[in-house]
Amino acid sequence: LLPAMKTRPALPARGRRKEDVLAELKTFGADDPHYREGRLWSLVYYLDEDYASFLGDAYQAFSSANGLNPTAFKSLKRFENDIIASVAGLLHGTPEVCGVLTSGGTESCLLAVKTYRDLARSQRGVTAPEMVLPVTAHVAWFKASEYFGVKVRLLPLDAHLRADAGKLPRLLNRNTVMILGSAPEYPHGTIDPIEAFGAIALKRNIPLHVDACVGGFILPFMEMNGRSLPLWDYRVPGVTSISADIHKYGYAAKGASTITYRNLELLKHQMFVYQDWPGGVFASPALLGTRPGGAYAAAWAAMQHFGKSGYRDLARRTTQAFDRMRKGIEKMPELYVMGEPSGPLLGYGSRDPGVNIFAVGDQMDARGWKINRLQNPDGLHAMITASHLDVMDDYLRDLKEAVATVKAHPELARAGSAATYGLMSHLPLRGMVRQKVLDLFAQMYRAGAQELDLHADEKPEPGLKGQVNALVNRLAQWYVEREQHKGARR
Repeated sequence: LLPAMKTRPALPARGRRKEDVLAELKTFGADDPHYREGRLWSLVYYLDEDYASFLGDAYQAFSSANGLNPTAFKSLKRFENDIIASVAGLLHGTPEVCGVLTSGGTESCLLAVKTYRDLARSQRGVTAPEMVLPVTAHVAWFKASEYFGVKVRLLPLDAHLRADAGKLPRLLNRNTVMILGSAPEYPHGTIDPIEAFGAIALKRNIPLHVDACVGGFILPFMEMNGRSLPLWDYRVPGVTSISADIHKYGYAAKGASTITYRNLELLKHQMFVYQDWPGGVFASPALLGTRPGGAYAAAWAAMQHFGKSGYRDLARRTTQAFDRMRKGIEKMPELYVMGEPSGPLLGYGSRDPGVNIFAVGDQMDARGWKINRLQNPDGLHAMITASHLDVMDDYLRDLKEAVATVKAHPELARAGSAATYGLMSHLPLRGMVRQKVLDLFAQMYRAGAQELDLHADEKPEPGLKGQVNALVNRLAQWYVEREQHKGARR
């Protein structure tokens, strides 16, 4: 796989006018998703340009500040203190709950694994650490496993796509350093049975982390609005830590998440100290050294701007959009909503063998929607925000038409990305798929590489998604040809 090499952009010999730089900068987003119109169902939490400007102003005011040393920029530590105290209150924490601001959900997840690995090593002498993750755990937890050498034991799902708490005890042993539950899990929007997890964790004296990176800034307000939800936060005695992103449903600028712990003794195992560096004694509370002050300021500004009343209104609108989508999908006999989602996201699949759900996704893409795909089981995904309430009728209308089109043209299941996704989700030799995707991904970062030309006579859609589709399509074709060859030999 060789990259299509292009001339590397050179650093200008002479600087350019600010106006010219900014004008060209705006052109870079020409092919980005149209998230401002509510056409994107992940990645972005957008309200309007006025609010985006407000966040930009808050970020800019502290864009040069650095949270590396909390004794230098006392302003940033004040922001962090206010943010963590507010989060602890939202999550029904006691006065002892403490934590740090992080750069995002992935950092928060990585920190939890590092903390509990080191805690088990210090207190119990564990040298072969393991953790139990539901199969629906976010991929960041598998990244943490690889980074920190903590073996994963997977907890399967029950018939309702919920983590099966009844099978948890048999996965625990003396090497278990933590248990994970999600509120909610990403694929289906289901809140894991945290109360059942907590009872088991308490009995076995094993830390329980709740990944509320998605739900931390909306589930509390949904509950305030009268929505009935299972307990998942510090009200559950066995919960020892929680991650919650502000840059998702907290509507902060990108680069703001939190991790909190039930007490300081737990948090200490997250921290890094090196006393013999010639530059002086060094201490850091999280993974990053330099911590951008703009992210602190914008997160604080977002929380102050909305307050409980503003977040309750956003949660109300989001819940309305979620309920409308769920009911709209359930009215379509060909489709079904996966599991028992609590919101604010859901997955849905096809119950009609004549309707390929990935072909439905292709049809929705053709209508201008950008939708993620699921596997095991196959489905489509939506992370719903308050802004989607304004486009929900359009979405459901297009979805109904897409289903009808696919039902009338079953050959669409064998074309486009539908064929790729269908084969990819069921293709064996997962290790080979992983290695080939790794090779592809790495090529995007080699010197001078910008785009990959996998097929000279084909035009895959732009971006990583298109390139992965093309690659996996090639793998799938190889697999089908191999099976046909084997069949001919038989």
